[in-house]
Amino acid sequence: MRLQKIMKTIIRKVKTVETVMTDALMTAIGTITHVETQDRVAALTFDDGPHHRYTPRLLSILERHNAKATFFVVGEAASLHPDLLRQIAEAGHAIGNHSWSHQSFPLLTRAERQRQLHACQAAIKPYGCKLFRPPYGHQTLGSLFEAFVLGYRVVTWNAVGEDWHDRAAAFIGEKIIGEIRPGSVILLHDALFNFAEERHADREATLAAVEHILQRLGSEFTFVTVPELFKYGRPGKVIWRREPDDALVKWLESLRRSDSASFREGDPACWRGN
Repeated sequence: MRLQKIMKTIIRKVKTVETVMTDALMTAIGTITHVETQDRVAALTFDDGPHHRYTPRLLSILERHNAKATFFVVGEAASLHPDLLRQIAEAGHAIGNHSWSHQSFPLLTRAERQRQLHACQAAIKPYGCKLFRPPYGHQTLGSLFEAFVLGYRVVTWNAVGEDWHDRAAAFIGEKIIGEIRPGSVILLHDALFNFAEERHADREATLAAVEHILQRLGSEFTFVTVPELFKYGRPGKVIWRREPDDALVKWLESLRRSDSASFREGDPACWRGN
């Protein structure tokens, strides 16, 4: 009996140490999904741009409602539209890193991941801040740690409109309105860098949803950039692990081959300004 009590005590202490170490890891390098605050502030974030057709219209909507946002841009797209990058920054919005060519980081080598980060950061100079959002939200603890070592704060989300699917503006808008909380980080897309079907690239529903959200919540919430949101409280962090399943891996591999061919021929068709 005495031995059993000793073993139970040891196991309890080990679990306590594990909990403390996990909490310390989360505090140090955890993935930011929101900010812990009672103030009615939130961060709209837009991935995959800039896009020559949709990003300027989004900027107009945000200006009309006096809202600020954070754009996690793809380096390859940013390099094609430096004028849009400048417009985003001059309007007071923040610009973060969303990789060079939007590849799933768990499928890349360490060296490839670092090249993706460095190339995108070079493309968004001098406007980019050291915020990183992994493409597709795919991340391992290893890729998180690598981003941390390179000086990035990894930011995902806790409210999402699922606007990469066939969603009506009303669905996107109401989903966000139902999920938003003080300190929320909201995921939307002003472009889709990769898509299964051409119709998914259309951002009209997202633009209408943003207008709807700001009309409904503009008097209740202040929409700020992610760096500004950090001033309102402690970043809420989690251990965020997401890896692609086999079906998605096959789809991503086919996209990667297409992207490589397009890159050799010039700028990808979906980003040409015509």
